Amino acid sequence: MINLELPQKLVQVQQMAQQLASGVFRPISRKYDAIEHCETPEELKPVAQMMASMGRGPKGKADASDEIRNGANMMGIMGVEAMCWGDVGLMLSIPGSGLGNAAVMAVGTPEQKEKYGKLYCAMAITEPGAGSDSAAISTSARLDGNEWVLNGEKIYCTGGQRCDAVVVWATLDKKMGKAAIKSFIVPRDNPGMSLVRVEDKMGLRVSDTAALSLNECRIPKDHILGSADIADSEEARKKAFGGVMQTFDNTRPQVAAMALGVARAALEITKEIYEKEGVVADFSKLPYNSSARELELYRLEADLEAARLMTLKAAWMADNGQPNSREASMCKAKAGRMGNEVTLKCVALCGELGYSERTLLEKLARDSKIIDIFEGTQQIQQLIVARHLLGLSSKELK
Repeated sequence: MINLELPQKLVQVQQMAQQLASGVFRPISRKYDAIEHCETPEELKPVAQMMASMGRGPKGKADASDEIRNGANMMGIMGVEAMCWGDVGLMLSIPGSGLGNAAVMAVGTPEQKEKYGKLYCAMAITEPGAGSDSAAISTSARLDGNEWVLNGEKIYCTGGQRCDAVVVWATLDKKMGKAAIKSFIVPRDNPGMSLVRVEDKMGLRVSDTAALSLNECRIPKDHILGSADIADSEEARKKAFGGVMQTFDNTRPQVAAMALGVARAALEITKEIYEKEGVVADFSKLPYNSSARELELYRLEADLEAARLMTLKAAWMADNGQPNSREASMCKAKAGRMGNEVTLKCVALCGELGYSERTLLEKLARDSKIIDIFEGTQQIQQLIVARHLLGLSSKELK
C-alpha cells in the first residue's frame, strides 16, 4: 500500500531543492532565457559539485547502494519538481544530470558506471526519419575488430553541445528491427562525431538542444551498454528492446515532475496576483458561492494534484521493484497535458501581467510545451497505456 506521507529524508531533499530553486534559479531565470544557449551558466557549476558530493561515499567513490536504496526514484521526483519550480531549463543544464546518465546507471557495467556516471552524459535517440518510433532508428553500428563504427545523424539531443559524452542509440542490423537496437557511449570530443547545430527554441532556451553527425565514428568495443547479441526469438527481442527502453520507466515520472514544478510555479504566481486584488482561493466556499475566477483556480489545483499523485505512484512502484511502465506513461501523459493547460490558463487569467515579461508566467507557458513532447509525446504515452490495458503488442496496436 502506498503511503502518501513523505518520510523526513525526502522532505529534507524537497526543502533543499526548493532553496536552490528560489535562491539560485529564479534570480537568473530571465537572464539566461534572454541570451539562450550562448553562454554556459557558471552559477550551475557549484550546484553540480554539491549534487555529486551528495551521491558519493566517504572516500569520494560512487556508493553502490545508491542504485538499490528504497526511495531513490521518489527522491528524484521531489528534487526535480522543486528545481523546476525555479527554472526547468536551468535544471536540465546542471552538469552531470543528463538523460544519458540515467541510461548508464540503468544498464551500464560497474566499470562504465564508475567512469561515465560522474560525467555529463546526453542521450541521442531522435533522427530526422525516426522521432516517436524509436524502433525506426537507422543510425548504424558495425563491429570492426576491437572497435564499433557508428554512422548516422541525431537531432534534438538535449545537452548535446555541453555534455562530456553522448549515449547514442544505433542498430546493428536495420532488418532485425527492435532486437538489433543498442546504445553506445561516445565521448563528446570523439573523432567522427561533430556538432551540426544548436537549435533556437520557444522554451527551455538556456538548455542546449543539438544536432549531431556521426561519420565513421570509432569507439572501443566495451563502449556498448549491455549485450551486443541480437536476440534470435520474438520473446528475446522484446526483452532486448525492453532493456534499452527500461530507462524511460524511471525517467518519465521525473519528466512528469518537471511539469508539476512548472505548473505549481504558475499557480502560485497567479494566486499572488489575485490576492492583491482580494481574490483568495482557500477552498472554504462551496462552488455556487465562489466566483468564476476562484472556481478556475480550484479546477487547476485539482488537476495539478491528480497529476502529482499519479507521478508519486509511478515513482513508488519503481522504488519497490514493481513494473511501472504503464504508470510511468500515464503520469507523463497526464502531467504533460496538465502543465500546458495550467500555465496557459494562468497567462489568460492574469491578462496583461500574464502575457508581459513583468512576471514569469509567459516564460513558464513557453517552457511547459516541450515537457508534453520530449521523452515520448502525449500520443505515444496514450498508445503505450492502451497497449497495456488491452494486452496488445506494438505490432497489434500502432
